Amino acid sequence: MAEPLATQRYLRRADAAHHVRQTWGIPCSAKWLAKLAVVGGGPIYRKAGRFPIYASADLDIWAEGRIGTPRRSTSVAV
Repeated sequence: MAEPLATQRYLRRADAAHHVRQTWGIPCSAKWLAKLAVVGGGPIYRKAGRFPIYASADLDIWAEGRIGTPRRSTSVAV
């Protein structure tokens, strides 16, 4: 279940990228998150005034979805 809005912590873009790198080991930068906000395919975000903010739970769902299935060889088609 999602955290209540009052206790949920939101991260600015640079901190969101750091969270993804540290938690999931996936390369991620604030500029890449900005690009994904325009072209699509990025994590869910909200706006606080003019600033995009990300919930850590939304970042985790998005990052986990980017991780592929286990493989033993690069020659096996998925």
